Amino acid sequence: MKAVKVRATVVGIIAIIASVIVFLVPFAFIFLTASKTAPDASGLAFTWPEEWALFDNLVAVLSVRDGIVIRAFVNSTILTVASVAIMVVLAAMVGYVLQRKSSRWNPVVNFFVLGGLIVPPAVVPTIWVLQALELFKTIPGMILINATFGLSFCILLFRAFVATIPKELDEAAVIDGAGPIRLFFRVILPLLRPVVITVIVVQSVAIFNDFAGPLYFLPGDQNATVQLTLYNFQSQALNQWNLLFMDILLITIPPLIMYIFFNRQIVAGMTSGAVKG
Repeated sequence: MKAVKVRATVVGIIAIIASVIVFLVPFAFIFLTASKTAPDASGLAFTWPEEWALFDNLVAVLSVRDGIVIRAFVNSTILTVASVAIMVVLAAMVGYVLQRKSSRWNPVVNFFVLGGLIVPPAVVPTIWVLQALELFKTIPGMILINATFGLSFCILLFRAFVATIPKELDEAAVIDGAGPIRLFFRVILPLLRPVVITVIVVQSVAIFNDFAGPLYFLPGDQNATVQLTLYNFQSQALNQWNLLFMDILLITIPPLIMYIFFNRQIVAGMTSGAVKG
């Protein structure tokens, strides 16, 4: 028994050291580089700043190109909130129906759900569709794309979690006179809180950090997102490493805060339905 405890302690220490190396060391490098002056940061060395310029770099990043970084944060926030809201509602409904209702259409729907995970997005046909709908280079068009690309993953999570909810709750609500809409929103949806938080955090981070999607489907300075602002501080002639890493630091903070506060709920939502379902 003592040997088992010692082994568990050693494994825990190794895991902590590995976590520090993998996560904290890169973050420390980003913070130190973002705090340096331009000549000091040009060496890209993991050293203490010769002169602290954290606030000056922050002001410079927020004021570059008439505040494009601030505009990008607003655009990314709108995209993230709207896309995740659509995914949560639609995925919860589809996952509930697929788990609770058996019909001859279920295999077809399951095929398309799995296809959404396997088949890679097609850029050119998607642009054609957006142009036909007059949604190309628009925020609503990008919101629909984000929601579409993430819907399959969310449906599988909700379906697995719904399997852990007793069907007797549905029957009791129906006996009390609840219709389908009231049954879902008043009885089922509140019980899906762990997986809802999981979907919100995972998909928010994915959409907020998405680079390829806005690059292809949402060009233009007025539609800039946070990841695309990294182009502002790097070119063939000049690399403003201090400003680039300050921008990276600003982009990293919101997802980091979400993971810190909701990591337990993420684990619960991801493992729900692993045994039953």
